[in-house]
Amino acid sequence: MHQNQKNKHVTSAKNIARGDHIPVLLDAVLSYLAPREGDSYLDLTAGYGGHAKGILERTLQPDQAVLVDRDQNAINYLGKAFKGQPVEIIHKDFLTASQELAASGKRFNLILADIGVSSPHLNTASRGFSINLDGPLDMRMDQRQDLNAETIVNSYDEAQLAELIRSYGEERRARAIARAIVANRPVATTGQLAHIVASVQPRGGKIHPATRTFQALRIAVNSELEQLKLAMPIWIDLLEVGGRLAVISFHSLEDRIVKQALLEVSGNRYDAQLELLTKHPVTGNDEEVVSNPRARSAKLRAAAKINNQKERRD
Repeated sequence: MHQNQKNKHVTSAKNIARGDHIPVLLDAVLSYLAPREGDSYLDLTAGYGGHAKGILERTLQPDQAVLVDRDQNAINYLGKAFKGQPVEIIHKDFLTASQELAASGKRFNLILADIGVSSPHLNTASRGFSINLDGPLDMRMDQRQDLNAETIVNSYDEAQLAELIRSYGEERRARAIARAIVANRPVATTGQLAHIVASVQPRGGKIHPATRTFQALRIAVNSELEQLKLAMPIWIDLLEVGGRLAVISFHSLEDRIVKQALLEVSGNRYDAQLELLTKHPVTGNDEEVVSNPRARSAKLRAAAKINNQKERRD
């Protein structure tokens, strides 16, 4: 089975970058997924195709590749990047796509999910994800959906806002922040919201005081944790025996869900489905963090599907 890997990796993504977007932990992904010629591949958060390009260069099997993303801009880019190749591109959230693929009986040798917000999201003011770029309070990864951050900020009551910020942002001053938001409604832009939060949340170090509040709103708008909880068991089912799954998360709430889902079906037990390839999450080294700041908080966990022939004992 897969040998243990070092916990730090240097990115080789220089030639796979799309302007301001570099695939995070690319070398680690290639190392743990270990793509081979002929492997089928499912990328559940394909984004701008950085990971997919690196993997398909090794599988040489574009007709066995499915690339999923909920963002229209990413879908447009993928269509151009893989034009002329028999790659299947699906414009849906990863949970819906996973459910439909499973229902159709699909199975894959390699599955990758790079969870969370991407650099193009953060670097485009009009998408409303950035604390530092003033724009509308949007935060929708799929712009076809109705719910956005402005609706939550201006319609949830104080208790709902406080609970959301506390649960999804792990923010200790959630009540004070919620109270300030309600007192300053209507709030229309990211700049307004960042200023309101900063007025009651003193800056600590280099992290903007509104970071956790913005995280909480983004998670709520896009149902990120709920979708991840439901999708993890499906991804395990979608793996062929001998297949490999890698999931990249960016904060403790996501990583906790991934870790628990993998532990529940692995280990020394009669019904184990997976062998863990990472005892601890893999992170980027200093060189990658410098070239790709998004790698600073990235954590990768990986596992392989095993053929468990053990039978239940009466």
